[in-house]
Amino acid sequence: MNQKASYFTLGFLIGGLCATLALSCWIHSGGNSHRKVLKLAHGLETTHPVHVGMEFMKKRLEELSGGKLSVDIYSGGALGSEIKCLEQLKNGSLDMTKASCAQIGTFVPQMHALCMPYVFRDSGHYWRVLDSDLGRNFLGFMRMDGLMGLCFYDAGARCFYTSKKQIHSPEDLRGMKIRVMNSRADMDMISAFGASPTPISAGETYTALAQGIVDGAENNLPTYYTSAHFEVAKNCTIDEHTSIPDVLIIGERSWNSLSENERKMLAQAADESSRFQRELWREKTGEAKKALLGKGVNFIEVDKSEFRKVAESIYRHYDGTDIGGLIKKIRGIE
Repeated sequence: MNQKASYFTLGFLIGGLCATLALSCWIHSGGNSHRKVLKLAHGLETTHPVHVGMEFMKKRLEELSGGKLSVDIYSGGALGSEIKCLEQLKNGSLDMTKASCAQIGTFVPQMHALCMPYVFRDSGHYWRVLDSDLGRNFLGFMRMDGLMGLCFYDAGARCFYTSKKQIHSPEDLRGMKIRVMNSRADMDMISAFGASPTPISAGETYTALAQGIVDGAENNLPTYYTSAHFEVAKNCTIDEHTSIPDVLIIGERSWNSLSENERKMLAQAADESSRFQRELWREKTGEAKKALLGKGVNFIEVDKSEFRKVAESIYRHYDGTDIGGLIKKIRGIE
């Protein structure tokens, strides 16, 4: 009798545990047992316009799928650097990420063409290129490396900012140590200006500036503000040397696991988020500049043609190459 009672009790406990686990899974899925959730990681703060764009994409995907397809977003480098996240996409341990074309170029060299200094004439030309068939070709290049480019996000124009010495002309950069992304195009540009390119991860840049490991860095205004780099580097030169797009990417393994209809919904949500985010970027760039002025940042307006002339020397390295051909196509778009 006691043994039967023990079996009954054990069975009751196991049954209760299974019911609890099932309920937990049901709640996590929003009560929909067929809900599919993609995992997306990136290194930006949640206030950044690109993160907000991805949140919009998530919302639209849930609306289009009736809640059956969603995205969990891990921000602030919680799952590693951009390079680490790209590697995770390739091995299938992560579904999606956001990465700069400069970092994607580590795996897909053609993307370096989008990272060249002053390759875009202005913001209008930037989006005419990215929205064109050529822009779609750039997203397609990633297929060769197990990645799928879904859309471009605006990452603005990048400017130099320094902790001590102000930059009024290219000559002022000579001898300075400037933090850059680990990108050949970026390092070539800094070297052309006579400075020393110093690759440092985004998460370590604040400390590097504060401790004098580097004299300055370069980025767009919203990132300069949200990363609080202005606290340790208050001189910002508006030279707008590069406009390097961000890309929303899904791993090819994850893409292949989706049904045809799920792929269409994800592609539509991504496209809509790109158009939402580029409008938001313009708004947030103005807000960031106003906030930075309030924080005591010294904005330095310069003759960009002087910087453009120096940077032009970099293009000779790409003559006769595939990247050189892509640069000509970019510049050929009216």
